[in-house]
Amino acid sequence: MDATLTLGVERYVQQGQAMAAADAAQRAIMRRKRFDTIAVHGLYSMQAALANQGSIVEPAYFSSAQHFENSDHMEAALAYLMPSWTYTRIANPTVHYLEETLALLEGYGYDGEVSACAAGSGMAAIFMATSPFLAQETNARRGAAPMNIVASAKCYGGTFMLFSQRYAAERGVEVRWVRDPLDLAEWESKVDEHTRFVFGEMPSNPSLGVFDIAAVADLAHSAGAPLIVDSTVATPALMRPLLHGADIVVHSVSKSMASSGFAIAGALIARHHIPSRVGPDELRANFALYVKLLPFRDHGPAISPFNALMALNDLRTLRSRMDLLSRNALRVAEFLADHPAVEAVYYPGLPDAPEHPVARRYMWLADAADDYGQPVNRFGHLLSFAVRGGPSAARRAFDRLQMIWRATDLGRIKSVATIPAISTHQQQGDSGRALAGVPAHLIRLSVGGEHPEDIMDDLAQALA
Repeated sequence: MDATLTLGVERYVQQGQAMAAADAAQRAIMRRKRFDTIAVHGLYSMQAALANQGSIVEPAYFSSAQHFENSDHMEAALAYLMPSWTYTRIANPTVHYLEETLALLEGYGYDGEVSACAAGSGMAAIFMATSPFLAQETNARRGAAPMNIVASAKCYGGTFMLFSQRYAAERGVEVRWVRDPLDLAEWESKVDEHTRFVFGEMPSNPSLGVFDIAAVADLAHSAGAPLIVDSTVATPALMRPLLHGADIVVHSVSKSMASSGFAIAGALIARHHIPSRVGPDELRANFALYVKLLPFRDHGPAISPFNALMALNDLRTLRSRMDLLSRNALRVAEFLADHPAVEAVYYPGLPDAPEHPVARRYMWLADAADDYGQPVNRFGHLLSFAVRGGPSAARRAFDRLQMIWRATDLGRIKSVATIPAISTHQQQGDSGRALAGVPAHLIRLSVGGEHPEDIMDDLAQALA
């Protein structure tokens, strides 16, 4: 303990150590539970409930700041010498329960320690997961080859713009796009000793691209760089990249996890002791906590406690919901694949899809043997299809949808469709969309929880 601390501050440090130990003990208990139990309870225990007037649901703390018992308590808390709420831009009890639940779910089956940091949106999470690795070179390193990042071009339009405009155009970071994420040789040709991080989205939005996580993780680690995986579409119910060598997982929690559509939220979840050639030891030791307490504090992309509570509530049924939506999506994809007005269907669950063998290796419904007697693959709720006849035909079919919602959204319990070329991927231009494999006549469909026959009926009349 720091000899310069007063006895009063030391008392709060010891109190904080006891608080952290209690959380660690409850975390260890929950790590022995099944996926659904973790999703329902997270870290919120009976003991925590008794400290919150006995509420069996995690309480919402909407106040922006925490009252301190005295100056010693304030000093210990703001020096990060004890767990505290302090200020909602940095931490909040409701947000804490969301973060702990996400870390337990994403770390389900993983032997190492995992931590999470919730953010105000998926893009905030991606920015906070990547920006810390782009620190400027030290004086001794100036004049060396410029830093680069290696990323799959098959990614969400917001991610493409962050990397190509905010990082490349504004900061001078070299972005090396991987055109075919299934081609391991292409990944290998772009990763070198100046690579700060490697980034892939699986399955990707909207082209449903996949990649070999374990093999790409090995490439990244050989260069001393972390692998970051956007697993928004899969969720930890279907795929947990940390089990396969990834270092950091990012989610737009607004999507599949918060399927009701009541919340905007994001999260980064990281294993402890990640590789990185840049940054302090604290960054490598516990990346999520480092981000939360330092760069996140300074950038301020905090999540609202209300949104955290809405997301937490939706998480409780994540596995069964992703099972249902995946089964619905496969039926719809098979229907579209046989439709004469459809030129191509992009869904990794179709056996003849080029992505199918890799997707089968990684995408498994958690604890499926309890329901089906054996492990089962599930490939998520998102698919895309190209309408025969070009962009005008696609727009006509899109405009005729009567039940499927037209919106730039996905992961809802309600089916939602969009045309990425004029919405989510509009800003990256023709060349950027060509690089990402997003044609103008592509319709992206997020299959919901409606009866699949009704979804197919709406598609049939729209395509007629």
